Amino acid sequence: MRPEQLHVAIIGAGATGVELAAELHRTTREVIAYGLDRVDAEKDIQVSVIEAADRVLPALPPRMSAATEALLRELGVDVHTSAKVAEVLPEGVRLADGRTLPAELVVWAAGVKAADLMKDIAGLETNRSNQLAVLPTLQTTRDADIFAIGDCAACEWPEANGGKGGLVPPRAQAAHQQASHVAAQIRRRLAGKPLKDYRYRDFGSLVSLGEFSTVGNMMGGLIGGSLMVEGLFARLMYMSLYKMHELALHGVVKVSLDTLARLITRRTEPHVKLH
Repeated sequence: MRPEQLHVAIIGAGATGVELAAELHRTTREVIAYGLDRVDAEKDIQVSVIEAADRVLPALPPRMSAATEALLRELGVDVHTSAKVAEVLPEGVRLADGRTLPAELVVWAAGVKAADLMKDIAGLETNRSNQLAVLPTLQTTRDADIFAIGDCAACEWPEANGGKGGLVPPRAQAAHQQASHVAAQIRRRLAGKPLKDYRYRDFGSLVSLGEFSTVGNMMGGLIGGSLMVEGLFARLMYMSLYKMHELALHGVVKVSLDTLARLITRRTEPHVKLH
């Protein structure tokens, strides 16, 4: 067996990279339990997370980053911060400082970029990430009849970075808020009424580390700051948020029946399916 054969390198330590690292740690050990007795999970399997910033979860509060990194290291995940990737090689990843991390599988989780077909689509203005530039009303800058929302929209957020400004982050809560806003604005436009500007409200973030833990920060409007949550309480909040998304898509009846079915079959279904 080659040294890098059971090594995975995840480029990017945002929420996606961090959650994937924790889930891979759990899943690989579940798979080994099915009879792969020649593989030692602690010695042979290695998951590495590579982040160019000086901490994991760089877009979230430092305390949340510290708690997450501590848990990843406790699980045995190899965390590399302030590490820029120079090249992806057939047998691993070469960093800008000259180090090479062996890996059979490399996963890119370092940021969001819209598909290339979005670049200057129909003559509309786009940025380097192929996102459509929009006005505060979420109308595209070159065509007032076209609205853009979600990850494909480059919407200014003046309050970002401590008031220095930036773009609305590509998160589900942002897309949800923008969808509700645009639905109302389309009705106003059809009625001949003036449009209102969109204002992003950050309700915080939750990062699930699988069965090991959940960490998050809630923007405390009532306490005038940011409230850190961890452990069981954070996990319950994460599950509740997931159920809210399901309700918005499928309705109460289907979600209730699906939840009941999962509770009944949870102990009989395999944790990992091998195909």
